[in-house]
Order: sequence, then C-alpha cells, then structure tokens
Amino acid sequence: MNESVNALDLSYEEWIETSVTQWKLPRYRADQLCQWIYDKKVFNVHEMTNLSKELREKLVYELMILPPIAVREDTSKDGTKKFLWQLYDGERIESVLLSHGSHTTACISSQVGCPLNCSFCATGKSGFTRNLSAGEIVGQFLAMEKRMGQNINNVVYMGMGEPFLNSVEVFKSIRILNSQKMRNLGARHITISTSGVVPGILELADFPIPVRLSVSLHAPNDALRSKLMPVNRKHSLGSLIDALKAYKDKTGERITIEYVMLQKVNDEPEHAYEMAAILSGLGVYVNLIPYNPIALLQPGEQGFQRSTTERIKEFAAILAKLGIENEIRKEKGTDIDAACGQLRARNM
Repeated sequence: MNESVNALDLSYEEWIETSVTQWKLPRYRADQLCQWIYDKKVFNVHEMTNLSKELREKLVYELMILPPIAVREDTSKDGTKKFLWQLYDGERIESVLLSHGSHTTACISSQVGCPLNCSFCATGKSGFTRNLSAGEIVGQFLAMEKRMGQNINNVVYMGMGEPFLNSVEVFKSIRILNSQKMRNLGARHITISTSGVVPGILELADFPIPVRLSVSLHAPNDALRSKLMPVNRKHSLGSLIDALKAYKDKTGERITIEYVMLQKVNDEPEHAYEMAAILSGLGVYVNLIPYNPIALLQPGEQGFQRSTTERIKEFAAILAKLGIENEIRKEKGTDIDAACGQLRARNM
C-alpha cells in the first residue's frame, strides 16, 4: 500500500480500481468498505470488524474517511435542523435537514459561499471561496444521517452555492449517492436547484441518472431579473426558457420553478401574467416562497419585505387561472436562519 486515499471522493469504479490495483485486495473488499461507510455510517476503520486486524491496521494509514465536523446544530420550532460544518481546510459550510412528517429532506451545499450575489440571498453576500469536492458534498449527507441515527429520504442541492458552477463534482456526488453499491438513493429522490445556469441545465438533460430539476426564476422579465439576479446578465431569461424547453423535450421530466415573493417588487398582478406567458407549455410546477429576511446588507443597500399573504394568494390565483399549477411554500426554519436564502447569514 502506498498513497493515502480520500474515501468519500471515490466513485464505485474508483473503489474497485483502488482496492484491486493499488491495495492488491479482492474485489469484494471494496463492497465491504462501501457498506461500512454508506450503509452503517462507520467512518473509523478500526470499527470495521469483518476486516482482518492486519488489514485494518494497514488501511488506517492508507484510507482517509473525512466527513465534515459539526461545529453547531440549531433546531427550529418547526423541527428543521441547521448544521454548521467545518471542512478539513478550516472552511465552513451550512446544510439543513427538513422534516415532513413521513419523510426527511437534506438541503446540502455545493460551494463554500456563492459567486452569484443574488440581491435577496445571504449566501452570496458572504462572498465565494471555493468549490466543494464530491466527497465534501456527500459527506454532509452522511454526517447528517449519522447524527440523526436514521436514513434521510431525499436530497436537494439547494444549500450554499450554485451547483452548475461546480458540475463535475456535483454530478460525481450524485453518482456516489445513487450507486446501488454505495448509498443507493433513488434518482427520484435527488433534486438539483439552479439559478439558471444554462450550460448546466443542458448538461443535466444528457446526464444518465434522471434526477429532478428545480429553477430559481424570481422575476418574469429580463430587466427585473437582472436587477435581482446578476446571473441573468450572462444567461438571459430567453436563453433560460429555451434551455428548459430543450431539457423537457429530451427528458420528459417535470420542472419545478422557485419564485420568492418580494413585496411590491415582483408580486404585482402583471408579473403573474408575464410569468404565465413565459412558462406556457412547459408544464411546470411553481413554488411561491414567502421572502425570508436576511442580514449582511451592504452600506446604503435597501432590504426587501415579504409580500403580504393577500398579495401572494392573489398571485397564486392568477397563475392557477392561467393554467400554471402552483403552491405557496410552507415556511420552515426561518427562526434559525435555515430557510431559503438565509444560509451563512450568521454563525460563520
């Protein structure tokens, strides 16, 4: 045995290659190691009792299993949990565990910070440091499962960062979570959420694992969307809608649209009519999200207000009348800054 290996960064094929070629072990040892890590959530080689004592002593020096370290765990009054993790270079990220009664959903990060700087989101206002590796992405999910003592049913790439600006590692992490020999999480239980990075959407259309797609729209025209989301200056609303049509044509999958409701900014009736027009024929499902307050405003920057319940209901009714299926998102985790747009708002 020679070079030390970071276990959580390995795909199943890399596990086989490493075990057989580098470590000169039988192929089945890779399956045993994956079972310990992904099924039993055992990250200490010494506890892998069906390996010989000699092999365990060797693997201790050759195999690193490095899930993130929990620095803080907050629990909301609604049961939502937010985790602050420290990575092995000292950087910190946040992820969230949502409880829906019969099932749970992990909201995980793909970057340390975010480079997109959407005007209503705390994460981008903290700046961008680096991409996460596939192992750092997967590690959040496994660490949450170990802390909770139970399997998590769903995962959404909707935490800190833009997944499609780290697509190589994000797609690798999905392969790891989905592999039957590893976490074996079904494709229908995995969702990527994007701010509208067109090349990533087109790449996902060709991805062999049919995970779900969610798109943050937040404005129905270029002028307003560019003001709220600078990414629109690079990937215009027209190019985004074209990409969604191409994705739908190729995959047949239903797309979810996320729309944060900002008082007297994007919640006027005419915005609902515009939105219905651009989404016509796509068969999307729209989540209307009451805005969650954030701190970290820049000097002179004006904050947003949440749309009133009446304005949100009126907006939803217009969309429904025009054939756009939608729902008003139930608020979760706001009191611990764990709701949409709030990650990295404090305790970093």
